[in-house]
Amino acid sequence: MGVAVRVIPCLDVDAGRVVKGVNFKGLRDAGDPVELAHRYDRAGADELTFLDVTASSSERETTFDVVRRTAEEVFIPLTVGGGVRGVAEVDRLLREGADKASINTAAIARPDVIDEITRHFGSQVLVLSVDARRVQEGTHTPSGFEVTTHGGRRGTGIDAVAWAKEAADRGVGEILLNSIDADGTKEGFDLELIRLIRDAVSVPLIASGGAGVPEHFPPAIQAGADAVLAASMFHFGPDSMIAQVKAAIREAGYEVR
Repeated sequence: MGVAVRVIPCLDVDAGRVVKGVNFKGLRDAGDPVELAHRYDRAGADELTFLDVTASSSERETTFDVVRRTAEEVFIPLTVGGGVRGVAEVDRLLREGADKASINTAAIARPDVIDEITRHFGSQVLVLSVDARRVQEGTHTPSGFEVTTHGGRRGTGIDAVAWAKEAADRGVGEILLNSIDADGTKEGFDLELIRLIRDAVSVPLIASGGAGVPEHFPPAIQAGADAVLAASMFHFGPDSMIAQVKAAIREAGYEVR
């Protein structure tokens, strides 16, 4: 038996409220982040991920405030992403009570930032968030998947597998793999994408995008995920949903906390 699989609710925070959309569009309000975090802590979540989806400088202080209030209330690890550009933001997030910081666009723009952050704080604090989709007309990558930015709206032409491998080689502690194609569809995780990334890297892999029912989670673990993340089904489902997901994972023969 390996390490226990982690079940992680994701809170997309926009101007201090939790929101959720489909394929990163059509956001709707899902509540107060501190209240939701509290609920998930009690329901047995292993960790929480906060993503600041506006990430504009004007909303940045709101996010720091939400992180601080959540960290005071909740005692499971908290990862925060959105607008993390370098050592200074990571330092501030850790001071406000986050356990890990997630980086995405800034690392694509300047990969050296990964080395700087991990040198400063250690690999364990840095999560690389990869928003990947199948390549569209006119784009080609060796794996057939490309990295996107701006919440999946902008293709980069960068091969998703090669990017995950480079980031792992540079020292990121884990990879949060978001399937843009599956996001919010509730039709299941992108197993092909998970397998490709798993074959390329040895760091822990968090699968995200597409979960709709508890039965969707074991196949993602079989494909190579060390942790599974979801938003909609936890926000809009019953309070017992985390327990249901853990039961499904356990029944499939995997260890959960």
